[in-house]
Amino acid sequence: MASFERPDGRGLDGYLVEPDDPADAPAVLILQEWWGLNDQIRGVADRLARAGYAALVPDLYRGRMTVEEEEAHHLMNNLDFADVAAQDVAGALAFLGARSRRIAVMGYCMGGALSLLSLCQHRMLAAGVIWYGYPPLEYLDASEIRAPIIGHWAIQDAFFAIDTVNELERRLNAAGARAQFHRYLAHHAFANETAIGPGRISRTQFDPLWAEQAWDRTLTFLGRVMWENRGEAQ
Repeated sequence: MASFERPDGRGLDGYLVEPDDPADAPAVLILQEWWGLNDQIRGVADRLARAGYAALVPDLYRGRMTVEEEEAHHLMNNLDFADVAAQDVAGALAFLGARSRRIAVMGYCMGGALSLLSLCQHRMLAAGVIWYGYPPLEYLDASEIRAPIIGHWAIQDAFFAIDTVNELERRLNAAGARAQFHRYLAHHAFANETAIGPGRISRTQFDPLWAEQAWDRTLTFLGRVMWENRGEAQ
C-alpha cells in the first residue's frame, strides 16, 4: 500500500504496483467498482504493471469493502463523487506525477463514471479508459476533456443503458473529444472475472471472450497514447 495527500491535506491510501522497469514508465490511475479495493481490482493493477505501467488504485472507501449488493449500493451512495474527483484524484495524480510524466485514468462501473468526471477536471491526464460506467450526463462538460478516450460498453447492460451510451458518444464527439467506443453483446461487468456464481448480483456476467478482446483493445490504445512521444509535455 502507498500513502499520499489530497490537496486539502487529508491522507489517502492506495494499492500501488510498479513495473519491472519503472524508469520513465507511464502510469495508470485505476478507479474501483462499488465493491471497494478488493482482490479483483488489485488484479487489474497487477495486470497493468506486467504490461509496463505503474498502477495505483486509491482506496476510495477508506478500508471498507463488500461482496453484498445492498452494502455496495450503500457505500457508493455515501461517496461524494465531486470530492473524489476534485480531491482524491488530484492527490493520486500528484503522487503518480512524481514518478511518471504520462498518466491515464481507468475506471469500472462507478469508477468509470468517476473517470469521466476526472477527465473533465484534470487536464494533465493523457488518456481515459472507461468500462461500462457513466455519471448523469448533465454533470459532464465534454468540452473540457482533452485526453483521448476508449470506452467498453455492454449492449445488455441492466445498469447503464446503451441508449445513454450512444448519447454520451454523440456529446463527446460534438464537443471535439476523441472518444472511441466499443460495444459488446454482453451483460454488465463482463470484464470482472468474479461476476459469476453465488454472492454476486444476478444482472452481471463475466464473459472471458469479450473481456479479452476489450483488454487487447485497451492495451493497444494505451501503448499508442502513453508510450509514443512520451517525452512531450501535455
